[in-house]
Amino acid sequence: MRRSRIRRLACAAALALGAALLSPAVPGAAAAADPYQVLVFSKTAGFRHDSIPAGITAIQQLGAANDFTVTATEDATAFTRQNLAAYEAVVFLSTTGDVLNDGQQNALKGYVDGGGGFVGVHAAADTEYDWPEYEDLVGAWFKSHPAIQEARLTTEDHVHPATAHLDDTWTRTDEWYNYRSNPRADVHVLQSLDESSYSGGEMAGDHPITWCHEQQDGRSFYTGLGHTIESFADPDFRQLLLGGIQYAAGAVEADCSSDEDPGPGGDGAEAEAYTSSSGVQTAPHAAASGGATLGYIDHGDWAGYASLDPAGATAFTARVSSAGAGGTIEVRAGSANGRLLGSVEVTPTGGWDTFTEVTTPLTAAAPGAGPLFLRFTGGAGALFDVDRFTLTRAPATEDEGSSDVHLFYYPWYGTPEGPAGSWRHWQQGGHTPPASIGADLYPKLGPYDSGDIAGAVDQHMEWVQRSGAGVIVSSWWGQGSYEDGLAADLLDAAARHGIEVAWHIEPYNGRTAASVVDDIAYLEGRFGGHPAFYRDAAHGDRNAYYVFESLRIQDWSALDAVKDTAIVLAQTTDTTKVAHFGGIYTYDGIAGATAPGWKQAGDYAKANGLVWAPSVAPGYIDDRAVPGNTTPTLGRADGASYDRQWNNALDPAIGGDPTWVSVTSFNEWHEGSSIEPAASDPPPGHGYETFEGAYGKTGAAAETAYLDRTAYWADRFEQRRG
Repeated sequence: MRRSRIRRLACAAALALGAALLSPAVPGAAAAADPYQVLVFSKTAGFRHDSIPAGITAIQQLGAANDFTVTATEDATAFTRQNLAAYEAVVFLSTTGDVLNDGQQNALKGYVDGGGGFVGVHAAADTEYDWPEYEDLVGAWFKSHPAIQEARLTTEDHVHPATAHLDDTWTRTDEWYNYRSNPRADVHVLQSLDESSYSGGEMAGDHPITWCHEQQDGRSFYTGLGHTIESFADPDFRQLLLGGIQYAAGAVEADCSSDEDPGPGGDGAEAEAYTSSSGVQTAPHAAASGGATLGYIDHGDWAGYASLDPAGATAFTARVSSAGAGGTIEVRAGSANGRLLGSVEVTPTGGWDTFTEVTTPLTAAAPGAGPLFLRFTGGAGALFDVDRFTLTRAPATEDEGSSDVHLFYYPWYGTPEGPAGSWRHWQQGGHTPPASIGADLYPKLGPYDSGDIAGAVDQHMEWVQRSGAGVIVSSWWGQGSYEDGLAADLLDAAARHGIEVAWHIEPYNGRTAASVVDDIAYLEGRFGGHPAFYRDAAHGDRNAYYVFESLRIQDWSALDAVKDTAIVLAQTTDTTKVAHFGGIYTYDGIAGATAPGWKQAGDYAKANGLVWAPSVAPGYIDDRAVPGNTTPTLGRADGASYDRQWNNALDPAIGGDPTWVSVTSFNEWHEGSSIEPAASDPPPGHGYETFEGAYGKTGAAAETAYLDRTAYWADRFEQRRG
């Protein structure tokens, strides 16, 4: 593992800024004690910024003045573990598009995770869209931008060496990026944009533009500034860039822990860390938390905190001081004149460095009411200072899985010792369980019985919960089938873990459109009152039925009888075959790698009020279950296949903007598409594959790699849906 080279620097050391255009030294941004090397990478596979040469020159000048050597390249072969080990930081200077191959991506990830530094400048966010880990590394991907124009930035961190030299606000001209997701929960925001100060902001008023975060043992810094050539001659921007490079290289220490809320019990902030304001300023006070307060408060002033959501908060507590008139803090939601949640009086304390606490209960803000605002009222002149405040919340409940991510689930397995009384499905392909089964992977639980509710099935529901999916789609082979007989117990097990159950109506003997309508009435009548029976609140609380191989039946007009109570999905992307259905899905575990017809199907579904639920899979291989099979297979590629399919599904230009994403599968072992944990030590001599190497994990950690990756993608799906 590459060891981080954090250098502890004397607080009194001055920042040696030899270049004439650099700004004065700032506390905590001292020159590095030891020389080091920085790699600047500026390869482009899309738009090329004409500011790149100016950026390289500026970084070289910063290096000459601050004891680091700069190597500039556009040769991606520089990205090997051996070569990167020579550098303390790598700068992506307005890179665009797909600039690294798989091996080079792995080298960069290993370098940063092992203690290296990453700096992204401007279009670094417009890079490597087919590599999901890059979004984590840079913080967020580019979405769009308006025309170049002047805007006002808010400094959220006055301590980090990249922003310590800046005032509370900074007005400058640049190209202002909107991002596909808001990174605030996963990074430490240093600067944000005031969207009211320019045209074209699309991030709902909370618009981070410069941030940093820890990346395992390494460090990452990104700024969306730097589109124009003029930026690199701006002393304030050059100081920001220098501080980011020094932080990433480990040349200076800085707190880049996540801005994410601290969890149950409460959350709070330094009052001077506002993201929007009127009238107030930061006031230095040695006795204050963080050495500063929110000060210069007059009647009618206010401060907003975009990262703090007052929904669910039950009380507000603030540390305050006043050598002035005193007054009132109003706690509001959404804006400075938004809904009043509570107010508390602040009386004079006898001095600006004499602090006391004030507190008030809050009425509940509805979810979605907007971020926290504090508005201040009182008499004439300075009223009071606010140091730090806290919102108290009720204990959080356990996170629920996404009701829009559905896992295909198979309750059809059996063993001689279990309720089935014989081997079911494990022997497929002429195998002799338990050592030899009809699957290219071997379950961590071994060949289990789907009727073992307290054992295998309960464990399955724990794993489903871990995957971030909120719904399983249970394979169902008709009334009175083996799977039907287990349905009640399966629903009970799902309910114990907060999972809901939809239904996968398989092509049982005698299946017709009319029989499917009868099946829907049967399942609704038998289980419709069960708490785990899935209903989609966004679509009239209708329940869901996926119909496998729906093209076997030509006339589905009988479904019109249930369209108001059920969402019935056809398995196809041929939109001429979906009349009378309420949705479309694909199931195919291979097609998602290229997404044929997905965009057209998704657009058709949206235009016609249908659910679109494309299916993604980690891979497909059925050689042991179907000996001699000549149909195509899809290797897992250590997780790259799964990521490619998820990327296709969530890219509106490819995946057609899904309503749900269905996953093939939780446990279809015959087809090798399962995300259920596979044994890392299967019975020897049978040629079983394992999940070894998936997402860089090995041994027991690899067994759950696809569960955890599903949770990663489920979270991103929810974020992008807003």
